[in-house]
Amino acid sequence: MGEQDRGHQVERVTLSFFCSSGHEFHPQFAANIAPEELPVEMDCPNCGLPAGLDKANPPEVAKIEPYKTHLAYVKERRTDKEAKEILDEALELIRERRVRAAAAAKARQ
Repeated sequence: MGEQDRGHQVERVTLSFFCSSGHEFHPQFAANIAPEELPVEMDCPNCGLPAGLDKANPPEVAKIEPYKTHLAYVKERRTDKEAKEILDEALELIRERRVRAAAAAKARQ
């Protein structure tokens, strides 16, 4: 196949990015993109940390937060008293539904 069958190759610019874990990667961009539109920071495809153009000074992560469960987020928003009130309300609704279901089943007999 010739060039006409594969399409026209666009000129490219290759940039080198470095993360604080020592990884280096080289994404390519179209050469017709203005230099100010090219990214100065990207996520490292190896570890996910931010990577920059300066090998001597890669960007640092401000703070790595541990994984939080749904329960941990709920506990941040609610006090123990509020949680007890919500639980009691939910249990009362369940009890009412069971009583109605039992009454409906008894009425059918």
